[in-house]
Amino acid sequence: MIKRLLVANRGEIARRVFRACRDLGIGTVAVHSDPDAGAPHVREADVAGRLPGAAPADTYLASALLLDVARRAGADAVHPGYGFLSENADFARAVIDAGLVWVGPPPAAIAAMGSKIEAKKLMAAAGVPVLPELDPARVAAEDLPLLVKASAGGGGRGMRVVRDAADLAEAVAGARREAESAFGDPTVFCEPLLERARHIEVQVLADAHGTVWTLGERECSIQRRHQKIVEEAPSPAVGPELRAALCGAAADAARAIGYVGAGTVEFMLAPDGRFFFLEVNTRLQVEHPVTECVYGVDLVRLQIEIAEGARLPDAAPEPRGHAIEVRLYAEDPALDWRPASGTLHTFEVPGVDAEFAVPAGSAGSGLRLDSGVESGAEVGVHYDPMLAKVIAWAPTRRAAARRLAAGLRGARVHGLTTNRDLLVRVLEEPGFLDGETDTGYLDRIGLDVLAAPLADDEAVRVSALAAALAAAAAERASARVLGGLPSGWRNVRSQPQRRAYEGPSGTVEVDYVFGRDGLVSELCPGVSLVSATPSEVVLDRGGLRETFAVATAGVAVHVDSRFGPVALTAVPRFADPSDRIAPGSLLAPMPGTVVRVETEAGATVAEGQTLLVLEAMKMEHRIAAPSAGTVAELNVGAGRQVEAGAVLAVIEGTPE
Repeated sequence: MIKRLLVANRGEIARRVFRACRDLGIGTVAVHSDPDAGAPHVREADVAGRLPGAAPADTYLASALLLDVARRAGADAVHPGYGFLSENADFARAVIDAGLVWVGPPPAAIAAMGSKIEAKKLMAAAGVPVLPELDPARVAAEDLPLLVKASAGGGGRGMRVVRDAADLAEAVAGARREAESAFGDPTVFCEPLLERARHIEVQVLADAHGTVWTLGERECSIQRRHQKIVEEAPSPAVGPELRAALCGAAADAARAIGYVGAGTVEFMLAPDGRFFFLEVNTRLQVEHPVTECVYGVDLVRLQIEIAEGARLPDAAPEPRGHAIEVRLYAEDPALDWRPASGTLHTFEVPGVDAEFAVPAGSAGSGLRLDSGVESGAEVGVHYDPMLAKVIAWAPTRRAAARRLAAGLRGARVHGLTTNRDLLVRVLEEPGFLDGETDTGYLDRIGLDVLAAPLADDEAVRVSALAAALAAAAAERASARVLGGLPSGWRNVRSQPQRRAYEGPSGTVEVDYVFGRDGLVSELCPGVSLVSATPSEVVLDRGGLRETFAVATAGVAVHVDSRFGPVALTAVPRFADPSDRIAPGSLLAPMPGTVVRVETEAGATVAEGQTLLVLEAMKMEHRIAAPSAGTVAELNVGAGRQVEAGAVLAVIEGTPE
C-alpha cells in the first residue's frame, strides 16, 4: 500500500493527482522550480521540495533531484503526470531501482513506444493498421502532402506539414531543431498527410493480471499547431461498429507491449472510415476528464490502485452522456497563437460543479474545472501556457456544448490575453454542433471568424463608458469632500468629462456630462445611468438594464458583461516622452531565446518576411517584418535572451 506519493510534475496535473491521493488517504509530496514556489500545487501538498532554477532541464527534467526529494520526504511512490519525464523509460527504471513504486506502465512498454518509428513496426506486427513511413531523404513529389514528425516527440512539437517539395528541407531542419530542444532527440520521419481526417484516441486501462479495459474513444481533431484545444467523448463520427474496431485495435496494441496502467492509443480516422495507428501515449492524457465524466471513473485513482497490485473488474463500466473539454491557454489566436505571460489578476469560472472530479449533478450533467492557476498567479515563459481545462458533461452533445460555452462566456479572466473567445465561438459554430470536425477545422472555418472578439464595436464603446463611470465613482469614493453629485454633473451644460482607452481596435474616446436630464454621451446616445460603483456599473439602454462588472489593475481595465469581455488600457492625459519608441521598431512580443536570425543590417525585406525565430513556452515563433523596408538596426543574435518589449530590429520604410 502506498503511503506517500511524490508527483514529479507541476500545475494542474499535480493538483489532479493530489486530489485522488486525498480521497485514498495517501500523503503527498510536491516539487517546484523557483518560479513555481507559490503555486497552488505546492501549497496543497503535505510536503514540498525545491528544485533550484527555472528551466525545465534544471528542474522538472532533473531525475536525480526528483529522486533526492522523494528520499528526503519519505515518499514510497512517484506519479509522473504528463509531459516532462512521464514517458521517459530511464526515469521509470530509476524510480523502481530506488525502491519506489512507479505509478505508470512498465519501463519496457515506455521504451517500446518511445520511438514512433519503432512503435509503428511493432504495431504493424500486431496487426494494427499503420501508415507507411517515408525517409525524408527519399521523398518524391508524388508523396506530397506529407507530415514531418519527431520520432521521440509528442504534443505537436517537432511536427511540420509540407505541401511543396521546396519547403521540405526547411521543414525537416525546423522539426529536428525543435525535437532536439524538446526531447533531446533530433530524429524525424515523414508519413502521408491525411486530408480531412479526424484525430481519434482510445483510452486503455490494464492491470498486471491480464485484464485490459478500453473506455471508448475521444475525438481530439480541433488542434492548433498540432496541439489539441477541444476534446470530446464520444466522437460524433464513430458508431458502434467502428468503435468496436478501434477499441479492438487499441487492446491489441496494449497487449502487444505488455501494457499496465492508464494509456492512450491514438489513431487517424480517414473520411472513408479507415483508421491508422499514430502512437501510444504511455501516460495519462491531458484530456482524460472527458472519459472520466462519460464512464464515471477516476482514472488517477485506478492508476494508483493498479500500481498497488489491484485487479480490475472483468468488464468496464458502461458510458453515459457526452463530455466536451476545452483547453484555456494564455495566447492570442489572432497573432499566430502568440503565448502571453504576466500576472493573471482575476480567474473565476461561474457555475462550476466540481474541481478535478466528475460532477455529481442529479440531472446527469455538470461543469468541471481542472486548473493549475488562480487569481494573482504569475504565468511565466518556461512552461506550457495552459491555464485550465473546462469540461462540461450532459446527456447530449449539444447540451454539453451549450453548458460549456455559457461557462466560458461568464468567466472572468483578467490580465492576460487568452483563447477564451475562440473556444466559445467554436462551441457555438454550426459545423461544430453538427459534428463536422477534423484536423483542418480551424483553417476551414478561418481564424477571421473564430478568433473575432465576442464583444463587437458597440459593446466595446458601452464598456468603455462603463469603465469611465466606474473610474469616476472610484475618484469620488477617494475624495475628501463628497458633494453627493456624480462626477461630471453640471447645472449648466458645459464641457464634457473625457477619458480615453486603448481597446481591441484602437483608441476609444469617452465623453459624457450629467445635467438635469441625467447622463448624456455622444459615444453612446440614449444610454442612461442607473448606478455606478468602482466595480459595477448599471446602465439603461432602450429601457433594458445592463450590468457591467469593472476591474482595474493599474492602467488595465477589464469590463465583463453579457456582451462579452472587453480589455481596455487607460490612456494617460499627458504622455511621457520617454515612453516613445522609434518608428519602425520591431519589439519582442514575449520573453524568449533567439533561435536564429534570417536577415542582417542593411538588408531589404518584404512585409511579412521572417526576420528571426524566437523560442518561448516550448515553441518556436517566427518574428516577421511589419512592413517592407530596410533593416536599419539589428540588435540581436542567435542564442540571445530577450525580454518582452525589447527592440529586436528597426525597419525603415522604402521610399516610394
